[in-house]
Amino acid sequence: MMLFKSKLKWVALFVLGMSMASLVVHLSITKFSGMGLVQYSPVAGFRQEFGSLIGIQGRWNKKLWGPINSLESLQPYANPRTNYPAIMDLLSFESKNIILKFSKLSGHSEYDFLILALERTPSEKSNGLIYAKVFGGFEKIRSSICDLVTISRLLNATLVIPEIQESLRSKGISYKFKSFSYLYDEEQFIASLTNDIIIVKSLPENLKAARKRNEFPNFKPKSSASPDYYIKEILPQLKKSKVIGLILTDGGCLQSILPPSMSEFQRLRCRVAFHALQFRPGIQILGQRMLERLRSWGHPILAYHPGLVRDTLAYHGCAELFQDVHTELIQHRRAQMIKQGIVKEKLSVDSHLRRENGSCPLMPEEVGVLLRAMGYSPKTIIYLAGSETFGGQRVLIPLRAMFANLVDRTSLCSKKELSDLIGPETSLPLDLSQPPPAKSAKQLKEEWNKAGPRPRPLPPPPDRPIYRHEKEGWYGWITETDMEPIPSAMDLRMQAHRLLWDALDYIISVEADAFFPGFHNDGKWPDFASLVMGQRLYESASSRTYRPDRKVTAKLFKITRENMYHPKHNWTLSVKEHLNKSLAEEGLIRQSLVSKPRSFLSHPLPECSCRISSVKVPNQIKGNGGHFLYGGEDECPKWIQHGQEKAASLEARGINDDSESSDYEDATELPESDDNDGKNTATLPFDRDEEWDPND
Repeated sequence: MMLFKSKLKWVALFVLGMSMASLVVHLSITKFSGMGLVQYSPVAGFRQEFGSLIGIQGRWNKKLWGPINSLESLQPYANPRTNYPAIMDLLSFESKNIILKFSKLSGHSEYDFLILALERTPSEKSNGLIYAKVFGGFEKIRSSICDLVTISRLLNATLVIPEIQESLRSKGISYKFKSFSYLYDEEQFIASLTNDIIIVKSLPENLKAARKRNEFPNFKPKSSASPDYYIKEILPQLKKSKVIGLILTDGGCLQSILPPSMSEFQRLRCRVAFHALQFRPGIQILGQRMLERLRSWGHPILAYHPGLVRDTLAYHGCAELFQDVHTELIQHRRAQMIKQGIVKEKLSVDSHLRRENGSCPLMPEEVGVLLRAMGYSPKTIIYLAGSETFGGQRVLIPLRAMFANLVDRTSLCSKKELSDLIGPETSLPLDLSQPPPAKSAKQLKEEWNKAGPRPRPLPPPPDRPIYRHEKEGWYGWITETDMEPIPSAMDLRMQAHRLLWDALDYIISVEADAFFPGFHNDGKWPDFASLVMGQRLYESASSRTYRPDRKVTAKLFKITRENMYHPKHNWTLSVKEHLNKSLAEEGLIRQSLVSKPRSFLSHPLPECSCRISSVKVPNQIKGNGGHFLYGGEDECPKWIQHGQEKAASLEARGINDDSESSDYEDATELPESDDNDGKNTATLPFDRDEEWDPND
């Protein structure tokens, strides 16, 4: 027994010695091999993951990010096609015989001669002043201003800078901005249109007083008003009173499609929308800064606008696609539209049938499935545009699960940057619920004596306290009353802020490598996605702008609705075929049949484009009214070299043709953060509350 214990001690000592020797060897190896190690830092790790920060770019898949070859011949060209003769304003002639005389000399009809006379540099002799109030959000404002300029040119009137009511209604917004300048650059707007119309910043003081006394006639034209309406109805009143007012609520005041003789007015619309309407410097600087931060990751960007807006959902009857209180909110708004005469149908409709007809927006989950079927990697960087996404973060959960790198303006900007964009604002009083004043002992005794015979029932338990978040938005009224409350001062201020957020999203959406709309070109009013698609078509027709047919996608989803996340191979091929066609001429022509009759800015072809002469001219496509939709573009002048510049820029960015590869090879998932009020957003190489330092 003693011998066994002594052997056990020697074994233990041997094992201990070997462990000490192994430890010494490992420490020696660590000492000599650790000389080349670099201390880890979060910024260094971010740069290592995103090689673009040190000049290393991943390879792009041309089939997912490259330009559309069939549309590369289209170039932006909104310049006037004719020289405008500096003649006296023919509308000032009261005698019809003089107009007939000039029309015979020129070889044009009386109406065409009148139009040609208006298509010129504005005369110093104006027929009067036009001031306007523009109601609505970002999309309605942009479309209305374009129509206002066109109407001013048509009537040879001087335009007063339009008043954006969304900013004027808000109480206590920054004193630095006033109405139009809250969103757009006034000086740029006036200077860009010097050769088209005369624009003044405000009415003279004596006319301001007369306006307050309602001495000038006001008109509320529809968005489908014709030029004949303005010449016959508005022009005589303008000449008589010299000042008229227009109230615009429908997102426009002139019909989308004009006669061929008025093509110069269509080009004027393009010059206003795509050149004169520039955002104020603060918005442009922050928007470009956001774009640079997205580009600094070294990978292409896909912008996505859900189109989930309460008014749109109510107008088309898509309430049943949502749940609980959101369905009630949509139905409540639809009931209001029926009372106002906007909706001519019954209140309750089958939302699932509407979705099959293509009337309802694509849900974010469906968009995610379509993008995955196209071949976009789960690590694709997707920018979420739109200041309003009805349904909140809940409807975006499936899309975030499929694409972790889903970012928005709050992911790219610090709180200070967004606050500086808004400017200094006066603080609003908190609308806190005040409890009733406490009763004194004497009052309680008097109530007890007046309460009547005993025994009395016990008093009810005290009410639950009303919290702050329950008094904001729809929490405070949807379950208690049928009437929607008047917007509070904070609600009006938030509506004004949405104009700024939409402007930032507009900049990113237009400049993104690809754009996918959840809803476009099918509503009663102009929508955000259609304006983005129109400007992308104008500036770079070959850029990847998806135009999905929601009827087709609804049929595709009906096939695989029960197994969306594991579709069959044939279904994936069908999705690819449809979306690829939507990018090219077939999708452009199909969409123009729907979009152009409702909004010219969503399809500014062929008036505002030209075609390179070396390219084969496609077949000319005409609409129901005989107007050109595609193929009727003029030949580009020689000085346009945009095609070669586009090809050179794409080559410099290193786009290749890896047909079966994913969208990019070295993409890395952005780490997630629980910051930003509980939303999972991409972690950035800077603190949200600090300024961005590109050299950091």
